[in-house]
Amino acid sequence: MLKTSTRLLRLLSLLQSRRHWTGAELCERLEVDARTVRRDVDRLRELGYPVQASAGVGGGYRLAAGASLPPLLLDDDEAVAMVVALRSAASSVARIEDTAVGLLGKLDQLLPARLRRRVGALYSVTLSLGQNQESPDVDTLTELAGACRDHRLLELDYNDRGGRASQRTIEPLRLVNSGRRWYLLAWDRSRDDWRLFRADRIRGLRCGGGFVPRKFPEDVAAYVQRSISQVMTGEGLRVRLRGSAEALAPTLPPWCGVLEHIDEGNSLLHVRGDSAEEILALLALTGVEFELIDGAERVAQLREVAQRLLRGLDAQAG
Repeated sequence: MLKTSTRLLRLLSLLQSRRHWTGAELCERLEVDARTVRRDVDRLRELGYPVQASAGVGGGYRLAAGASLPPLLLDDDEAVAMVVALRSAASSVARIEDTAVGLLGKLDQLLPARLRRRVGALYSVTLSLGQNQESPDVDTLTELAGACRDHRLLELDYNDRGGRASQRTIEPLRLVNSGRRWYLLAWDRSRDDWRLFRADRIRGLRCGGGFVPRKFPEDVAAYVQRSISQVMTGEGLRVRLRGSAEALAPTLPPWCGVLEHIDEGNSLLHVRGDSAEEILALLALTGVEFELIDGAERVAQLREVAQRLLRGLDAQAG
């Protein structure tokens, strides 16, 4: 039989690893009888761990939330994952650096040598480019997350890509992280449509009343990925590309536009740009023949840019 202190740690680890355990399961894992399990549960309660017990069919033990956060037990992989996550968070979320660094110091002091080597190997060959100056504030992120969870309206003071300020009333749905950028997907009541907001461009927010959440019409991850890939602004046009969407998608840069299926030999590309130069650059990056479907009003500008490029090449050849 395990010593009492060792058995308590083992019991705590089991309770933290799963939401519910029957008494019989704990007896089997700890190799003790039911009376010993009950006594060990009482010891954990005395130490501040809120262990709940239920009787009858389907009854057992679970670790509940308490008024204070008791110590957690981490296995090797969980400890390494926490260190990596904290180091990443310190450079992607503003005003969390001091807290993250302090917690990393505690973990580093407690990590066994074998885990310290694993973490050290990763960061000995990793170069950090420093703090992202556009990182969102940690308080902003937590307030946005709470509004998404509780279905609370938000009033935003928001700056768009060009720095233009506006006020928005939105119904927040999901907070999305992409590298060092954080985005809020929400229904914009003033635009009567879904919109994606960059968290670092939010200059102020106020939480309002509740709302009935709307069903998003497509996969959230796919929508966000497509939206953040379209870095260009301006009016759009459509072109028919030579090649199926399935064949072109793996090599087509996502910022070129939105690709749609037509048939086995052709696909449709929605391109957007502020200037004729941007449009032509995006079309050139497709690497295939194309045919303009609409945007006739921009043909003269596109032809003028194309001819300027050709004159430059002809001059070099001459």
